[in-house]
Amino acid sequence: MADTTQHAAGEHHLVHRTGWLRAAVLGANDGIISVSSLIVGVAAAPGATAATILLAGVAALVGGALSMAAGEYVSVSSQADTETADLAREAAEIARAPLAETRELAAIYEARGVDGALARQVAEQMMAHDALGAHRRDELGLADDGGSRPVQAALFSATAFAAGAILPVVAALVPRGYVLYTVPATAFVLLALLGALGAKAGGAPVGRGMMRVILLGAMAMGVTALIGTLTGTVI
Repeated sequence: MADTTQHAAGEHHLVHRTGWLRAAVLGANDGIISVSSLIVGVAAAPGATAATILLAGVAALVGGALSMAAGEYVSVSSQADTETADLAREAAEIARAPLAETRELAAIYEARGVDGALARQVAEQMMAHDALGAHRRDELGLADDGGSRPVQAALFSATAFAAGAILPVVAALVPRGYVLYTVPATAFVLLALLGALGAKAGGAPVGRGMMRVILLGAMAMGVTALIGTLTGTVI
């Protein structure tokens, strides 16, 4: 018994990280690739000056961070509105027909493999303890963590983007002739670190995590460099 208790207390799962890990990796990866690609595309144009390249990088950083924040805020706000509406509807149904809601909860547990009589008993106890919480988790599938937070999500997304984008912009401060070397090199190092950290935090192979982000970043910068070269003008 002691061994079982000790094992349960020492278990360490990674699935709880998926929410913030996805947001952090997405934001930082977007910041690195989009800003580096824009800088490289502008720098590849024959008519580009050092000031123009730097301005493009700063504008991409600020605009991208604000865009990420706005998009995340709207997305999570919509999700929060939907969750609130569903919970209000569920609360009304529980108040109107508690027995029907108890049967519905019992059916959910039974479908998951619980014996019918036991499922009914568990459902009755859950309804008596926290009826709305039980339906929130088991019927609606919502995490019992206080719900979606639009402002927090927006700030987190913008910060992650800016953190990824700032070093490529700093790398663009070198003389114009070196920008096409320093920015991609900086981006590749950052992407490798990001891929490794994301893979390690998620329990995935580190090498695979590094290679996929580096290859995608190289493709993005290669395409923008080609566009900048072919246009012959600052874009």
